[in-house]
Amino acid sequence: SEAVERVEENGHQNKRLKRDVDKEDAEDQNKKSPKRKIVLLMAYSGKGYHGMQRNVGSSQFKTIEDDLVSALVQSGCIPENHGEDMKKMSFQRCARTDKGVSAAGQIVSLKVRLIDDILEKINNHLPSHIRILGLKRVTGGFNSKNKCDARTYSYMLPTFAFAHKDRDVQEEVYRLDKETLERVNKLLSCYKGTHNFHNFTSQKGPRDPSAKRYIMEMYCGEPFVRENMEFAVIKVKGQSFMMHQIRKMIGLVIAIVKGYAAESILERSWGEEKVDVPKAPGLGLVLERVHFEKYNRRFGNDGLHEPLEWTEEEEKIAVFKEQYIYPTIINTEREEKSMANWLNTLPIHDFNSSAVEMQTNNKNSK
Repeated sequence: SEAVERVEENGHQNKRLKRDVDKEDAEDQNKKSPKRKIVLLMAYSGKGYHGMQRNVGSSQFKTIEDDLVSALVQSGCIPENHGEDMKKMSFQRCARTDKGVSAAGQIVSLKVRLIDDILEKINNHLPSHIRILGLKRVTGGFNSKNKCDARTYSYMLPTFAFAHKDRDVQEEVYRLDKETLERVNKLLSCYKGTHNFHNFTSQKGPRDPSAKRYIMEMYCGEPFVRENMEFAVIKVKGQSFMMHQIRKMIGLVIAIVKGYAAESILERSWGEEKVDVPKAPGLGLVLERVHFEKYNRRFGNDGLHEPLEWTEEEEKIAVFKEQYIYPTIINTEREEKSMANWLNTLPIHDFNSSAVEMQTNNKNSK
């Protein structure tokens, strides 16, 4: 009792004692729920966010991971002091989505405490437009970025984007005809295989080996009408994509179909010369799913781990898209006219000359 009185007289010691007790409680809790490597299946609407990846120390640009990490800490899955440095939790996202881009099947891998009702507790601390839809245990060395074999994205756009530039188009009334859809698909299929995509991103030269990317499939589905406007969805599956690559791939096809650029520009864009490739708006882009085929073959049926497939979660994914992703794309398009405004910039691009010719012309005109 004398020791307790002495402790109470001395404020510092008292605080330290209380901290030790709290620490012991936390350690007891940790023993009950040890840290395990897991993957989380995430869906989110990216409007209003500066992409997926956190910029630690930069609070003005809010990202999806800011909200996710906060929810993981608040729910008790990860210690508070790990929130600032997610390397301690071996945190890795499968794909970095750009500003405004949504996801229906993003995957993150990390170590967490496997607390009871874990998904419910994390979701309770997330806004309704970000949801954790599934969780699976994975091998200790699993890294969601490195183990991913392929990624599938979709791009939802109003079909008037494919109307020829010489046609006077009423956006609400325009409907895509069969011949134009066939032409769009013929052009999109040209991207299949391995090509040098240095013209479809920034900061990569034509001889940079990492500019070579492998595209497995790319096509545009049948159009459908939502709130009197016709939309279509382009799907693309590839091993991996560079920043802005998909938006530029779609932007170039739109420029060709509208009659601003010749079809030959596709072949030219894979060559060494610099080609002016327009970048379609980010609004319609959605990370649909990520594929772990090699991992599934090796560990999916080893009796300890499940394959990273989400058939049971398909319905939840579909509901989330209908509730949060599609309405955001449709309403934003109607209110902000991002595609219509972007289409007005296409005549500014010079699709015929190479960058060298453009520079020469600029010098001459000066």
